[in-house]
This record gives sequence, structure tokens and C-alpha cells, in this order.
Amino acid sequence: MSAKAATVERFDNHWSHAEEVEVLTFDLNGETFALEAVIVQEILDLLPETAVPGSQPFVASVINFRGKVIPLADLRLAFGMEAAEATIDSRFIVIEIDLQGERTLVGLRTDKVNEVTTLAKSASEAPPSVGMRWRADYINCLVKRGGEFIILPNLHAIFSSRHKAAGAVT
Repeated sequence: MSAKAATVERFDNHWSHAEEVEVLTFDLNGETFALEAVIVQEILDLLPETAVPGSQPFVASVINFRGKVIPLADLRLAFGMEAAEATIDSRFIVIEIDLQGERTLVGLRTDKVNEVTTLAKSASEAPPSVGMRWRADYINCLVKRGGEFIILPNLHAIFSSRHKAAGAVT
């Protein structure tokens, strides 16, 4: 399958045959991202982190989430952005995703959590194959809302490639 066909297939599968999807929007480095609301477990104020020696910068620490130790990922680093200091608006989003056939809790750093909203399939499109500053396979789709684009990241691609590079994310 060509790279463009894989992108289109990933884009089509994202909507699961629905015309709309409910998402949680958040900011990273001035960009608006969104995650499907069904994978979001909780939004947390910042918690103490424990560094994991020898880990990759993308998942360099863990947090205690309700008695479970879970990895804390920084999507900024996955997208090639600079790491940033926490602010009063910074939050962790705890998600549950399938990684290598296992349901896994992962914390994601954000600069700010915005809102739960509904995005329309008709306003979405696959990422362009040229001119992107990020890897196209890291993006499920872009959704135009008002004068901005909301980025729906492909968490499976991000964690799969990071898993191969780092050995493990959990």
C-alpha cells in the first residue's frame, strides 16, 4: 500500500463511520490538538514525576496515577518541538490506548486543556504529503474550525515508532 493510500485509510478509519466525533482539545506550543474523548480517562493538575534513567526524552518519567505507575509522554518532543517549562495552565491528560495488544494508561503533558467539543468529518482532511513540519504518519487528520486547524495525532504511530526506537514506553 502506498504512503498516500495508508494515510487516506488511517483518515477514514479514524471517524469509525460517524459524521462527528467528540474530542478533548488541548494546546502544545501554540498549536491546538485533539484526542477522541472516549480514550480520555482524566485530566490532572501537575503531579510529582519520577525520572526514568536511560529512557528516551519522549517518555522520560513516570507518575503515580491512582496507585498505578504510568509513563508520562511529552508529545512536543515526538513532534520535534522544544520542551517547555510548566505553567499555571499546564495539565496531564491520562488516556487509555491499545499498545501492542494491551490496554495501557499513558499520561500526556499539555500546555493547556481547552474544551470537549464535537468535530465534523466534513471539515477534516488528511495531512498534506508535502510542506508539513511534522511526520505525516503522526497525524490522523486536520480539522478546520473557524480560522484554525485542529490536529488529531496518530498516537498508535507515535508510540509504535517510539517503542521501536526506545525499546519500550511502558
